[in-house]
Amino acid sequence: MLALAWLVFCMGQALADNLVERGAYLTRAAGCMGCHTDRAGKGAPFAGGRALKTPFGIFYSPNITAHKQTGIGAWSDGDFLAAVKQGIRPDGAHYFPVFPYTSYTLLRAEDVLAIKAYMFSLTPVARQNRAHDVGPPFSWRWSMGAWKQLYFDAGEFIADDKQDAQWNRGAYLVNALAHCGECHTPRNAAGALDRTLWMAGTKDGPEGDAVPNITPAHNTGLGWPLDQLSFFLKTGTKPDWEKAEGLMAEAVQDGYKHLTDADRDAIAVYLNSLPAIENHVGD
Repeated sequence: MLALAWLVFCMGQALADNLVERGAYLTRAAGCMGCHTDRAGKGAPFAGGRALKTPFGIFYSPNITAHKQTGIGAWSDGDFLAAVKQGIRPDGAHYFPVFPYTSYTLLRAEDVLAIKAYMFSLTPVARQNRAHDVGPPFSWRWSMGAWKQLYFDAGEFIADDKQDAQWNRGAYLVNALAHCGECHTPRNAAGALDRTLWMAGTKDGPEGDAVPNITPAHNTGLGWPLDQLSFFLKTGTKPDWEKAEGLMAEAVQDGYKHLTDADRDAIAVYLNSLPAIENHVGD
């Protein structure tokens, strides 16, 4: 009987370890470390405080370590799912869309909970969240309910049965986990993504920088062969041998280079299948 109990315990521990390991991988793909780590202030990973400069003001990322007072350590699975997939805080208030729940809503619930398991496996860090430096009307959190009615469509990713498994994996990684459209798509005056220019780049990207067009447009987009795009995601090296800079360099370093070759290839296949949109965003 004791041996059976020990076997059950070991199996449960193995399942928990596998969940945390899968959550670590998904967290890499989702880019959580980049936004939730104050590198400039030498902050601890995931402890928040990074300044996210936008056309609407400066938002400061929250502490997402499992600290019970200053982080998310007191959150239930339901709290975490509501935050990530619906943009709702445990107190019922709405998150601003600088938190990309408009893309994360597509995540499968089991993937969201795997990310939570990984975050809760890390050492909690005590760091108070910093108030955003955003003026009205963009600081009016109560207005986000109406904003969501206009611009937010909640719902899980649905595979396209007209496409193969590789394409669908790439679509899930790009549109849900990596939320590429949040940076590479321009926004309207209300801060909602302009889906007529999906992935076509913007002059007003995060931290005030221009973000390139990553559609396969011949003149202003990428248009890179699949192997070169996969190589870029792994190394941050462009076809002309220049290196990625800024946020993209961080995305490669913290995320894409840790993915499997199969997942990077799937991303490349999906991106190269997008409608080509000519949109010049450079100087």
